[in-house]
Amino acid sequence: MNKESLNKSQSSSRSPAEWVSFSIASLILAILFGLVAYRWFNGDDTPPILSVTIDPNVRQVNGQFYVPFTITNKGGRTAESIQVIAELTDGDLKESGEQQVDFLSGSEVQEGAFVFSHHPKEGKLIVRVASYKLP
Repeated sequence: MNKESLNKSQSSSRSPAEWVSFSIASLILAILFGLVAYRWFNGDDTPPILSVTIDPNVRQVNGQFYVPFTITNKGGRTAESIQVIAELTDGDLKESGEQQVDFLSGSEVQEGAFVFSHHPKEGKLIVRVASYKLP
């Protein structure tokens, strides 16, 4: 019996390496749990608020006019399949273009460009977000 109690006491005590490993794993788990809880309680759950701005620096290459734009999601939730439409008019529709942005999370910004064969200063350029869907 003496041998059995000696084996139990040796097996129940942990080495310093085991305690360090256990402490590090527990700390990582506590941090992850804390981050998830923080995000859950304080997360911004407002719907997507999408805005498009046009960069006035239009560049011309090989007879094509490149109009840069920036789209921003000012809301908290993610938007998918965002459709951005640009229309160049001078009374009648001269040209139109479409861009598809696959994914835009809260506070994210993406850039792109529309390509026209007429200079945008020859008419009125209207750029807008046409649609999006929630994931």
